[in-house]
Amino acid sequence: MSTLDDAAVDQLVRELGPAITTDPDAMLAYRRDQSVLTPAGAPCALVRARDADDVAATLRIASQHGVPVVTRGAGTGLAGAANALDGCIVLSVEKMNRIVRIDTDARTATVEPGVINADLAAAAAQVGLWYVPDPGSRAISSIGGNLATNAGGSCCAKYGVTRDHVAQLTAVLADGRVVRTGAATRKNVAGLDLTQLLVGSEGTLAVIVEATMRLRAATTDTATMVATFPDTASAVAAVLAIRARAEPRVVEFMDRTTIAAVDDMTHMGLDVTAAAMLLVQCDGRGAADDVRVCADACSEHGATEVYDTSDDAEGEAFMHARYVALTALERCGSTLLDDLAVPVPRLPDMLARIEGVAARYDLTIGTFGHAADGNMHPTIVFDAADPDTVTRANAAFADMVSACLDLGGSISGEHGIGVLKQPWLAAQVGETERELMRGVKRAFDPAGILNPGRGY
Repeated sequence: MSTLDDAAVDQLVRELGPAITTDPDAMLAYRRDQSVLTPAGAPCALVRARDADDVAATLRIASQHGVPVVTRGAGTGLAGAANALDGCIVLSVEKMNRIVRIDTDARTATVEPGVINADLAAAAAQVGLWYVPDPGSRAISSIGGNLATNAGGSCCAKYGVTRDHVAQLTAVLADGRVVRTGAATRKNVAGLDLTQLLVGSEGTLAVIVEATMRLRAATTDTATMVATFPDTASAVAAVLAIRARAEPRVVEFMDRTTIAAVDDMTHMGLDVTAAAMLLVQCDGRGAADDVRVCADACSEHGATEVYDTSDDAEGEAFMHARYVALTALERCGSTLLDDLAVPVPRLPDMLARIEGVAARYDLTIGTFGHAADGNMHPTIVFDAADPDTVTRANAAFADMVSACLDLGGSISGEHGIGVLKQPWLAAQVGETERELMRGVKRAFDPAGILNPGRGY
């Protein structure tokens, strides 16, 4: 890989004008995402693309000069996939934030990659439709970033992750050529599914410049339940019983540490003596009946307190406890948030392993996440200014990822690999499989300029 020479910079300025800067101070805020312990380099240029033509011009010139390009959305990633590399061009698509159209008949929304998830959800709601994918960063993360990592969220056990809501993509290849993937139809088996290759590829195959996302009819009714438990095993037993009897759209878990942090921040009056809390939300015409079935399952499996409501405002007040879990833990220090998914029956083992890691390294670890699909977010709280604590935090993180693999899980459910999880990828997918992945990259990006060294 090379760096930009004066001729290349002049060419970028001629074609992109004010969209490009080489000012180190202006580039500082674009160097890294929100993963605090991953390395970030010094870019040689920043392009704030205004449209697809800017993206194509950037990639064409970068390809001609062999300069790496790191694409960046809102910068909310947690695995270092959008961190700058030394001498790279950072290609920001945050200004490409138009909702191009919402087709109420087709139930689709066509958007640019910089559109914020919550803004799309709000626009869909205005016409009686629902954009389902709801990552915890919904208020600040962009659709392009959600696509790059195949983001999940609390509703995905019932309704699927981001890739399940994609109809079509327009993307720019490393050499500046434009490709269009997918179809407007529900059924489509014409050729290999390039759309699904791009989703979750973390900016290594192409740069998405437009996406047509599927919408659903807005849900009719909701009902919500909260239950507390004296131990985590009882809570997971309740989750298994709930899954056997109903199909709630949300089943969220919080451990003792997280409950205490949330109550300290919000003064909601949560039961800080409880070892675990479940927050369950059902939707549809039978929501009230379904949530009572879930409440009965919790009572039968040792819940110390169970409360349900069909009042939307009250239900959202309950759910607020889960929404602010990470914020509450961040008040306690720097955080290193993990993203581990295990088969739901193995959740008691995973939670026990996390507790053991916290004790072994004398660290605070608050665990919360999506119990219905086994995707937990154990969050290490540490002092980033203390080298010893940082060392222990890194070791604890490694032990939790290894434990997840021991239990037949995935090292990333929804945040991606980036650079943070690369040391464990081969242990999950295998070296032959990684070589196949690299072969796919070579087909899309022969010169290897798109986010090199990230993901697989």
